[in-house]
Amino acid sequence: MKSMAIIFAGALMLAPLSFARPAAPPADEGAKDENNRLQNAGTVIQEILDVPEDIPQDLMDKARCVVVLPSVLKAAFVVGGSYGRGTMVCRTGKDFSGPWGAPAMYALEGGSVGLQIGGEATDFVILVMNNRGVQSLLHSKVKLGGDASVAAGPKGRTASADTDAYLRAELLSYSRARGVFAGVSLEGTTLRPDEDANHRLYGKEASAALIITEPKFDAPESGKTLVRRLQKATPQLKP
Repeated sequence: MKSMAIIFAGALMLAPLSFARPAAPPADEGAKDENNRLQNAGTVIQEILDVPEDIPQDLMDKARCVVVLPSVLKAAFVVGGSYGRGTMVCRTGKDFSGPWGAPAMYALEGGSVGLQIGGEATDFVILVMNNRGVQSLLHSKVKLGGDASVAAGPKGRTASADTDAYLRAELLSYSRARGVFAGVSLEGTTLRPDEDANHRLYGKEASAALIITEPKFDAPESGKTLVRRLQKATPQLKP
């Protein structure tokens, strides 16, 4: 009888443990799609920057941010409400002139891009060339060509980036499909923070603006290839 009482008391002590709620996983553990997106973006930027004829080095040296949207399909733009998903990485510091920081998640929507890219998966890269362009993208949806000026970016080692069109543009855009890399017009599309994805990746308190401007956010493991490759290509802003 005494032994039965001991067993019963032990069961009561252990009972609360069986109903205890498991600890919450890290913010990026449930963000499989976002982590895949960052890994793909890292692959895209590696392959593009490894070809010197693609983006002129002086443009990379002047860019405040780089937006990478890997494997965007035409179908994503003809189905209502769908969009291409990607990420934006910016230089740190008050004037966006320091080392490259943590990537924030972004979405590209609609416009005429579906007619331009055909049925093939297309990678897009957008360079944000000045602080005004960065600020316009931090908080809300931006119409390219309307709210922010955009131009098809020049390519080649000797391409001139000092023409009026490029100096006026806040964003310079490129595409890569079937191995062909070229400047592309993205006028009429919109670019916005993908805040649901940012929350899944970094936690509920995260927003694109905070990720890009606050030093407390570190790039997740899946985004480190992207950040390291940008840092290697252009470690500091050049006037």
